[in-house]
Amino acid sequence: MAPKRKILALERLLEMREQARAQGRTLVHCHGCFDIVHPGHIHHLEYARSLGDLLVVTVSADSQVNKGIDRPLIPDDLRAMSLAALECVDWVFVNPHPTAVELLTQLQPDVYVKGREYETSSDPRFLAEREVVTGNGGRVVFSSGDIVFSSTALIRSLESSDVFNEEKLYRLRERYGLSVSNLHQTVAKFRGQKVVVIGDSITDRYHFCDATGIAGEAPMMSLRLLQSCEYDGGAGVIALHLAGLDARPVLLTCLADDESSRQVEMRLAAAGVEVDAVRSRKSVVTKHRYLVDQSKVMKLDEGSVSPLDSTHEEILAEKILAAAHGAAAVIFADFGYGTITAGLLQRVMKPLRKMVNVITADVSGRQSSLLYFKGVDLLCPTEREMRETLHDFSSGLGAVVAQLLSQTKAKQAIITLGKQGLVTFDVPPDALSTEKRVRLRSEYVPAIATHAVDPLGCGDALLATASLTLASGGNLHAAAYLGAIAAAFEVQQVGNKPITTAQLLARVNQPDYVQAATRLAV
Repeated sequence: MAPKRKILALERLLEMREQARAQGRTLVHCHGCFDIVHPGHIHHLEYARSLGDLLVVTVSADSQVNKGIDRPLIPDDLRAMSLAALECVDWVFVNPHPTAVELLTQLQPDVYVKGREYETSSDPRFLAEREVVTGNGGRVVFSSGDIVFSSTALIRSLESSDVFNEEKLYRLRERYGLSVSNLHQTVAKFRGQKVVVIGDSITDRYHFCDATGIAGEAPMMSLRLLQSCEYDGGAGVIALHLAGLDARPVLLTCLADDESSRQVEMRLAAAGVEVDAVRSRKSVVTKHRYLVDQSKVMKLDEGSVSPLDSTHEEILAEKILAAAHGAAAVIFADFGYGTITAGLLQRVMKPLRKMVNVITADVSGRQSSLLYFKGVDLLCPTEREMRETLHDFSSGLGAVVAQLLSQTKAKQAIITLGKQGLVTFDVPPDALSTEKRVRLRSEYVPAIATHAVDPLGCGDALLATASLTLASGGNLHAAAYLGAIAAAFEVQQVGNKPITTAQLLARVNQPDYVQAATRLAV
């Protein structure tokens, strides 16, 4: 039947109802606004159709939609046409009344189907509808609760993607068994795990300023310093994240023999980080960031690239191998200032592979290269870092990751996409023993943060948490999910502040927002 012919006037609808009753056919009725027909509606309507022989769907007229001054988004005649186009729908009627009570009284359906949330509803409009249905010998049935979206949530999402993101996260957790209890078990294993972190120590100094205007001597901004704060960055903050997650981090880095280096060591030690440093630098690398309100207006780097010489390479290699005994994981964090060199990796990678189950790596800055890290378990670069490394700015993301994993022989990758979230990639287990080109498995994880304040250190929080998850027996998707939570906390605060187990579990323990916000009935 053509969609338009399914849209009936009241008299015709009641006539068709009488014919169905005479034939002994069961009539099922659904009623709602249906402002945007989405997969949730289709699931709901198909379920309703399965309960009888005929399905009539009634649509609230425009004048009866009380969802705000801008609703309905779609006029009632077009909403009716959308529903009539569905194969599972037999008849459609635009209801001019505030509720379905009047129509239910006349139509007397055998089954009236509502969403699961109405099962305990005390809404007087619904109670009146139910009384009419049951009073005429019909029954009220509630759909399964598997409805994914609501029209209201979809329209609100035009301003915010949170609803869709939560649904995607819900599906991710369902697919890979990331239940609250399973995640709790994984996080519980974080405690006491020895993790070795190798990389450049950096001090991030934030200068909070007031913009006083334009300088008189030149067309430049004039700032007045209000306050300065110092944070440990680079490999140091990765170790701090691990300590905050109850692990036992050991930081192997390069420092100077000066007061600022001793201050770095004291701060880290006080937070539970064991520091073993090679004294090969003239000073600690410091990055100055000048902010007005929360906007960064200038960045100034203090410190030069100082690659290790062969003597210091050997000293650091010995320290790494000594620290790796009994370690659950080793994390390489190359920020391009010379702590990690190709020579150092040649000395340690092969013996580390025999000593440690999990080796992960990430880079930052153009002086570093992902291609140095051969045979690691996980690489965690940004998309830009990866493309710059491979000099490929036009191929699809999957193709570039395939290049990266092929050249490094890395097993897995988490590629971060900024505010869009991240994508995991891994090689199917049955393809590890073959040289043939294989299609990588991928999974998208949307960003969890509701707003971004300061992106500094998000990748470090992700790397630390994901690495610790793998070291604790979690799979790639658990690592990506927990890492995304850690990154979300980091991006919503100013400066490098370590994540804690309490924060991580607070997000894991949140009531199922999906059920409340995206799995609404029609």
